Amino acid sequence: MDKKTLSERDICTKFITPAVEKSGWNTHTQLLEEVSFTDGKIYVRGKLTARGTQKRADYILYYKPNIPIAIIEAKDNKHSVRAGIQQALDYARILDIPCVFSSNGDGFLFHDRTATDGNIETELDIDSFPTPEQLWERYKKYKGITTPESEKIAAQDYYFDGTSRKPRYYQQIAVNRTVEAIANGQNRIILVMATGTGKTYTAFQIIHRLWKSGAKKRILFLADRNALIDQTRRGDFKHFKDKMTVVKHRQIDKSYEIYLALYQGLSGTDDEANVYKQFSPDFFDLIVIDECHRGSAKEDSSWREILSYFNKATHIGLTATPKETKETSNAEYFGEPVYTYSLKQGIDDGFLAPYRVVRVGLNVDAEGWRPNQGKTDKDGNPVEDRIYNRKDFDRNLVIEERTELVAKKLTEFLKGYDRFAKTIVFCVDIDHAERMRSALAKQNADLVAENYKYIMQITGDNDEGKRELDNFINPEEKYPVIATTSELMTTGVDAQTCKVIVLDANINSMTKFKQIIGRGTRINEEFGKMYFTILDFRNATDLFADKDFDGDPIRVKPVSQDEDLSMVVIDEEEDTVTVLDQESGEEIKFEKAKIRYPDGSPLNGNWVAREPREKVYVNGVDVSVLVSREMYFDQHGKPITTSLKDHTKEIIKENFASLDDFLNKWNSTERKEAIITELQDQGIMVEALYDAVGKQVDLFDLICHVAYDQPPLTRKERANNVKKRNYFTKYGDQAKQVLEALLDKYADEGITNIESIEVLRVNPFDAFGSPVEIISNFGSKEKYLQAVKELEFELYKTA
Repeated sequence: MDKKTLSERDICTKFITPAVEKSGWNTHTQLLEEVSFTDGKIYVRGKLTARGTQKRADYILYYKPNIPIAIIEAKDNKHSVRAGIQQALDYARILDIPCVFSSNGDGFLFHDRTATDGNIETELDIDSFPTPEQLWERYKKYKGITTPESEKIAAQDYYFDGTSRKPRYYQQIAVNRTVEAIANGQNRIILVMATGTGKTYTAFQIIHRLWKSGAKKRILFLADRNALIDQTRRGDFKHFKDKMTVVKHRQIDKSYEIYLALYQGLSGTDDEANVYKQFSPDFFDLIVIDECHRGSAKEDSSWREILSYFNKATHIGLTATPKETKETSNAEYFGEPVYTYSLKQGIDDGFLAPYRVVRVGLNVDAEGWRPNQGKTDKDGNPVEDRIYNRKDFDRNLVIEERTELVAKKLTEFLKGYDRFAKTIVFCVDIDHAERMRSALAKQNADLVAENYKYIMQITGDNDEGKRELDNFINPEEKYPVIATTSELMTTGVDAQTCKVIVLDANINSMTKFKQIIGRGTRINEEFGKMYFTILDFRNATDLFADKDFDGDPIRVKPVSQDEDLSMVVIDEEEDTVTVLDQESGEEIKFEKAKIRYPDGSPLNGNWVAREPREKVYVNGVDVSVLVSREMYFDQHGKPITTSLKDHTKEIIKENFASLDDFLNKWNSTERKEAIITELQDQGIMVEALYDAVGKQVDLFDLICHVAYDQPPLTRKERANNVKKRNYFTKYGDQAKQVLEALLDKYADEGITNIESIEVLRVNPFDAFGSPVEIISNFGSKEKYLQAVKELEFELYKTA
């Protein structure tokens, strides 16, 4: 047998798989072939979406299910045994795997990421692949697992529910790293995972493995909102069955093993309300703190007292947005994250929805508003003469026309997109959310008449709205469609089908901004949710340009902190004080003020927190839209500040130094769609450029025009040039008709639609017969594909 003639897949089947199996690997439970570990990035093309290429490993080897310890990259025998090692190393870095192999069927190149003695790469013959036990020893070295007790914990099985569900690769890493850190004696751990990436499922697998191994016998899951507890209990944690309880009405039953509880349900302002003290300090072995950037993040908060009381337990913090401010530091308490999976990573992998951003600039926001002399408010009182700006609107001063225009622009957008797209409108406060609901109801009177729940105010003070929260986030429920809110829906709301997020609040906190954006990042393909749109009326999306948006949080909290702010957060930029209601979990915003301790001692002075001054309501103000435009983002998730043309030109010239380089690549590529995908991966907004230059221009001409200043031809002009050359005369009548139809198809829809044989199933080709019958006119499938390739050459040869 001549190995050089075999395909890569044949090399795997005939040589690599038998060699691995011979070394004792179970092909059913330990060896997986062609493992796609990402879903492929979603690209938005107008209202259509397409998936990019998945990352795929040829082999992943597992000591136990979901505990990967080795990766193999295969190549055909025309390549050397070393040819796949760099790609394998890249995948091993992503997947946190220590043992890396490359093979061409002759043998293996073994790269040992644990090696420190210079033997980092070794060539092995085809019969010398390591056994599972040998690679498990390498894995333990890589993870620092040194004792039988820690090995028992690290090797504990995952929970399987009998379905095909299994952790995604980043969830595996998060679970494994956390369990292994605890096995090695670490007692303070934080996991940072973007909203929508399955923190609760990850927490369940961590808890289950530690519980089953006997390492942790009694576990407390803490959250600060009822919605989070309810979602957890009904969701993944339901598998704990009768071993689990939810602490309610401050009633404590010590006969359970898994406890779910609100901070507010365990603590209060006096010792009688602090029911957590009914447990002994060593009752719990493990405490998991959901959304740990919130309640317990502050060093001397009343909620932190719960963690301090159970300080002998292991504490695991979960958050999408670790908090690092002058007052608060997650890193100080938990240490550095054992694993971080960011929003950008989630979008690039195709597990999170990408976003479009449309910014709407209003004249009063950009220019400010100053009342005319003698201007009075709605009650006839004179309006203070000063310039009001975006920070004032809806907080100190309400301009009715501004609210109405925001409602009108949102309604116009939904009418052009989908009037039943689930939408969250984030407002300045509860009053603003209430007024926005009314303004939207007027703009959508037809749908509100059909069902008044089309628009609902969902805020902490509105019981009717809060009762509709579950219906809003349930993909099966049609109503409510639009939710107006202030703080209640910023976090902990699993809105799988939210397609539109409206920002009409001043957002200066990066933590809050990330949490709000996270309401739209979930994907639900069954209900057509593949991306979401952000309508920004307050320039809040400037935060996308902040270096910290998808970077590591910068720790700015001093090591020592003497001031006890309890549950009060002072926002220096917004001039406000926010107090977290211990019972409802709703954040109440006050004007900035100096605060007294409960014992009367002053904090930075002698003032006490007070309600905001009464708002001023005015009308009769000219409010208009100055500009409305879509923002575009580069491959790093940062806004593009140059023109799309200049941005595209720069990327293309990084890939193709000259026009000849590009022409050679274009003509030699079997499928032009591959070039489109490659350019999109590099950050080129192909569809946006089409919009800017003209839909009838081919991608080929688009690139030549933008990057190399070539005069573009339309698709129709290129098709007509081919027809003028009488290129089809060498084909029979039937084949000629098919090629002419392909040429017309190209003129209408572009090159990618004629490259697939599937095009032969649609109009007008179905009139010529079945795909098999059409292809027979060319003699064979190979000759048909060759004819298409020649047609493409004719289309572009005049360039």
